[in-house]
Formats: sequence, structure tokens, C-alpha cells
Amino acid sequence: MSSLVTHRPYGIEHPYAVSPDQRVPVLPHVGRSTTLGIQAAPEVTAVVCEWRGRDGGAAVQSLSLEPVTASVADAAALAGGEGHLAEAQAASIGGEGAWAVESPVLDDVDGYEYRFVAATGDGRSEETPWFAVAPARWVSELPDGFTGKLAVGGDRLVEGSVEWLVTVDGVQRARFALSLGEGDHVVGFGERFDHLDQAGRRLDAVVFEQYKSQGAHGRTYLPMPFAHVIGGDGSGWGFHVRTSRRTWFDCGVADPGRLVVEVALGGSASESVEVGVYDGTPTEVLTAFLDEVGRAEELPSWVFRLWASGNEWNTQAIVTERMDSHRDLDIPVGVVVIEAWSDEEGIMLWRDATYQPRPDGSPFSLADFTFPADGAWPDPKAMVDDLHARGIKVILWQIPLLKTAASEDGLREQVLAEGEAMIRGGHAVREADGTAYLNRGWWFPKSLMPDLSTQRTRDWWTAKRHYLVRDLDVDGFKTDGGEHAWGHDLAYGDGSRGDEGNNTYAVHYARAFGDLLRKHGKAPITFSRSGFAGSQAHGVFWAGDEDSTWEAFRHSVTAGLTAASCGIVYWGWDLAGFSGPVPDAELYLRAAGASAFMPIMQYHSEFNHHEKPLRDRTPWHVADQTGDDRIVPVFREFAWLRERLVDYLTSSAATTVATDRPLMRPMFFDHPGSAEAWVHQQQWMLGADLLVSPVTSPGVSTWPVWLPEGQWVDVWTGEPVSGGRVVARDVPIDVVPVWCRADAWSSLAPVFDRVDA
Repeated sequence: MSSLVTHRPYGIEHPYAVSPDQRVPVLPHVGRSTTLGIQAAPEVTAVVCEWRGRDGGAAVQSLSLEPVTASVADAAALAGGEGHLAEAQAASIGGEGAWAVESPVLDDVDGYEYRFVAATGDGRSEETPWFAVAPARWVSELPDGFTGKLAVGGDRLVEGSVEWLVTVDGVQRARFALSLGEGDHVVGFGERFDHLDQAGRRLDAVVFEQYKSQGAHGRTYLPMPFAHVIGGDGSGWGFHVRTSRRTWFDCGVADPGRLVVEVALGGSASESVEVGVYDGTPTEVLTAFLDEVGRAEELPSWVFRLWASGNEWNTQAIVTERMDSHRDLDIPVGVVVIEAWSDEEGIMLWRDATYQPRPDGSPFSLADFTFPADGAWPDPKAMVDDLHARGIKVILWQIPLLKTAASEDGLREQVLAEGEAMIRGGHAVREADGTAYLNRGWWFPKSLMPDLSTQRTRDWWTAKRHYLVRDLDVDGFKTDGGEHAWGHDLAYGDGSRGDEGNNTYAVHYARAFGDLLRKHGKAPITFSRSGFAGSQAHGVFWAGDEDSTWEAFRHSVTAGLTAASCGIVYWGWDLAGFSGPVPDAELYLRAAGASAFMPIMQYHSEFNHHEKPLRDRTPWHVADQTGDDRIVPVFREFAWLRERLVDYLTSSAATTVATDRPLMRPMFFDHPGSAEAWVHQQQWMLGADLLVSPVTSPGVSTWPVWLPEGQWVDVWTGEPVSGGRVVARDVPIDVVPVWCRADAWSSLAPVFDRVDA
């Protein structure tokens, strides 16, 4: 390894940006060139690339590299705006010491080799190893020695559309088209923030931590290679590309009659792709998909109460004070999520706790700790017991990373011992060369990552947290993160490579903590933002990091509806956003009202270094910051309404689990042939009987709502209304446009009795 020059052909393998030390594109096509980038030490004064035919063939060409300024465009776009992760995210791409040169045109399919020779002003010279690159080409017939199999159910495959991307080494990708009809709508692909209907758009499916602005960038924590196709006449079908590798979709952009699918393959001489195709109603299509990947189970009714959280709630005193304020202001709360409880080194030990280190990394019990009376958490057991006595469940934050000496100075002895034990025991995700993978992302950089693909490591990792459930009686875990695996050739213990295992890592992660809770007789309450096909069976989800803006509000509604269309049942968002200054009163109360009619209702706020004014999203703090005295009483009424909805939500969720009909259901599920369902895309049915149309724009006094055929009742007034039309509803700040099916009103009217019209 050269100490003067670094070149990684694939770079850091950020899905959407390049690093200065990589080849761009990584897989050049025949007849095109590629840019070869390196990062050089400051003392380097000259760099030459030696370029030759593969296996030493053809004459060596010398190409002189020039210093370049790495583009910050990708990094700036990825940063997502103001917030404590933005700078780290923008800086993660690097750029200092960047040099680059454009290669010759690659016209020999057998490929080429290249290396770099760096020189310094004091006469030193170093060379890198030789790197290989072979150009790729799309073919409809595979060359001799290669085999490819594409199995597509039904008759949707467009004849003659199948192509394979090949190099001399193997089959790299497959591409094919499924037929689309005029006016078809395409919905799904996991949780999508930008649009409910993806017809006329391009997108991909790769798990990625987009810090805020997911809708603007078209990226998601929770993708799935599955979608519904709904015809203009209401006919429907759907498909599932049965792969965990990255996929790309062109939903009628290049050709309105084609949905083009591109699938990453393993690069061997023999590759295959399977695509499940299902005909039927949206619910029937979803059932067929869930039969393959798994479905949600019934969770206890307490998950439907209000969840409260703030990243700066980092002491027992603060948590207790916040819950006291809920009590004193008569705002019911059912769940508190405590994020900043741990030392944030290994995310298993309470901050300020003292203990005798365990060099072997063996698990602790609560009795092994002493909690200083003047520390952050003087008595966690008493705190949990007190919260339980108030009827409040306790969720603790997690992330599947372990800090190392490479990631941070001054770490405690215990976390270093845990890292040594992880590597020694073969529990770490590995690089292709067998060394332990260190997180390449911007959050907890250079941390170790446990290989949760195997039961052995899932048990080892969660054993260190048994005491939190066994001894403290914690009720669940916020399984944050899960998007940290970057690298196509990472090695997992279940035999998969990174290109196969990176997307499914979040599924294993939630499963691990669900199993931990089950071992102690608890419901598997995990609270995740990332996932993939298969995540449906694992706990509760929220939409991830987002700003407090009206645009983010609308994008989050879309995220909930698309996630539901793919079988995610228990879903919510950080109501009114978690990042930036506190939202204004109108945004906060409109978002709170909408969230009262979503599967999960939660508020949360981002870490902001405890700077004043605080950015807590508690209703009383938002009221203090905005000076609007409507906030606490209106939020209180929404919270009490939510309490009265718990029984309805619980029974509706049970119906969803039994029938696969989504709990938070886009209108097209019940009315696929109605044009109005596609005009009013941010309406939904909550369970069988409630139609919800939240106000998602500022400064309005009336709101248009589509009521399908049938008889409805305005839940705020009890007034009956005939459907089959669009109605305009007056929307004072304490009203969310909601209608009940007339034949269910007698049972649901008591839920709304205490709400003033």
C-alpha cells in the first residue's frame, strides 16, 4: 500500500456521490473513457498513471495526473440543509489532495491494467499495485461461456426487451421491460417521499441515509423492489423483483408503454433474475407479495398512544420533568423514547455509570453498575418504574455501530475491549480482504459494525443489552441507523457479499432486537427508519430525519401512504419535523392533527448542542417560542382524541394483519378506477371507517375533500353527507377534515364526543 497515493476503484461506494480516489464511472462502457482519481499526500509534486493492456499486453502509456478540486455539489446536496449532521455529511466525500486524469478510450473488451507512480520534491517515488478494468457492453445474446436466466411471471414481459450488461469477467446487470398501459399508475417501491404515483419518473431501490429532504432527492431509508400497477379502468397487477441487490426503474419515461427494470447482478459467468408478477386488486397484489417476504404481527395497543421524544433529553431529571409537564398540563402520553441515555460509544452502558471493565467483552448485569447520585442517570431502575407507574412505556435508542480508536480519541477501556472481542470472535462485518469493516459514512464514522446476518452474532450483540430488558424492564428499542454498510464486496457471515447483504442489514437489525424482547416475554417493539423487503414483519417504523416545513409535511404523508402500500403497518413520523427552529403554530397544530389519525403519533426534536432557545417539540415549548396560546389546548384535545381512538386503531390493525388491507390506506386501494383517487393523493382511509384529509398547506380556511360514493358523517359536527363528490370543509386550526362511514357512526361517535365542533 502506497503511503503517498490512495486509489480505490470503487471509492467509498456512496450510492449517490463519488469520492476523489475512485474511478468514474466504475464500470465504463466499451468505446468510452473513465476518469481515474487518486488522493495524494501533501508532499506529492507529480503523479503519473501507467496504462497498459490486461495481463501486461500492449505498450505502456504514461498519463500525467493534474491536481483537481473535488466537486462539492454532491456533498452540498446531500447535506439536506441546516442541522448537526449536515456538516459531517458534506465533509464525508473528502477532496483534499485530489488528482485525476482521463483514461484512453476503452475499446478492448479483454480489458486494461493501470497503476500510479507518485513523486515528491525530495526525490522519493512510490507506485501502487496494478488495478484491472474491463469495459462493459449491453447485449441481447450472451457470449459463449456465459448464461443468464430471466424468469418473469405472467405475460407482462415485453418481447425483445431483455438485455445483459457483460464484461469479460461476467454478467454485471440485467435489463428488461414490463408492459404499461395508457394511464397506468405505479405505486410502491417501499417508503417514497416524492410521489405516490411514480408513473413518468425514474427511481432506484437502495437503502440510504438521506439526511432530510428525502422527497427533493428521491431517496429513501426503506426501499423495496415491489410496486402496484393500477390501470385507468381499475384493473391491477404488481411485481416483485426477487433480489436484495440494487435495482433501477424507469416508469414510462423513455417509453410510456414500458416499465424498464435494471437489476445489479453478481458479476459471475452465470446469473439469474426472478420477478414475481401478481394480478388482482391492490390488496390481493399486496397479499401475494407479503406471502413471499413476511407480514406484520399484532402489537399491543399501547403503541397507538402518543410517543414523546427529544434528542436533548439526556438526563433522568429532564425526562422526568418532561413527563411531569405532560401530567400537569393534562396531555396524555403513552411512550417516551430516550435517545441520549448511553455513553454513545457502544450504546449498551448508561452514561456516567461506573463499573469494573470486562476485557473479554462479556455482558453486564444491572448489579454491576454504580450510578452516581449527581450523575446524568442516578437511578435508571427507579425512573423506569416511575414511568411505568404513570402508564408510560420506555423505549431506548440503539445504533448498530461500535466506536473505535480510529473514530474517536479518548474512548473508554470497555468499548475498546468490546471491539477487540468483536473482531476476535468473528462478529464484525468484514472487508473483502478479511479485515474488519469500518463505517464509511458520516455518522459514527470508522466504527465497527456487527455482522447481524447470522444468529450467532445477533445473539452476541443483543446479549450485551439483556440487562436493559431483564433488569430494568425496558419496553422496546429505537433501532436507529442501519444504513451504514457501503461496499459491494463486504463479507457477511451468512455467505452474502455486500451487494446482496447491505440492503437486508436493517431487516436483520430489527429482527435481532425483536427477538431480544421476545426472550423476556415482551412484544417485539422496535422503532426503525431503515429497512427493505422483509421489514414488514419487524416492529414499528418512522419516516426518519426531516425539517419543520410544509413541504416536509407533505412528503412525510406520501411516505406513510407508500410504505403502507408495501405492507408497513405501524408507521409514523416526527410530527411537524424534528430539525431546525421550532415550527410555527399553524404547521405544528396541522401536523399534530394529521398525526392523530396516523398509525403512530410521535413528536421528536434533533440535538442542537443545548443552545438556547431549545428546539424541543413539546407543545408547551412550541407555545412559548411562538407566543401562540392556542397550541397547548388544541394539542391536548388531539392527544385525548388519540387516547379515545386506541381501541379503534387496535382492532383495525388486527384486521390489517389478518387481511393485508392497509391500516393507513391510500384511496386507490378501495377505488382503483376512480380518477378522484389520483387527484386527492394525500387522503387516506384509517381502518375501515374513517376518511382523513389533512390540511397540508398554510393559510387556508377551507379544504377540498373527495368523498366516495356512499353515506358519510362529519365527525366534528355529526352532520350526514352524501358522497360521490368533492366537498369543501371549513378548517379552523382545531379541525382535521375527517368523515366516518355512516353505518359505523353509532360506534365511533363517542370517540368524538368531547371534541368541540
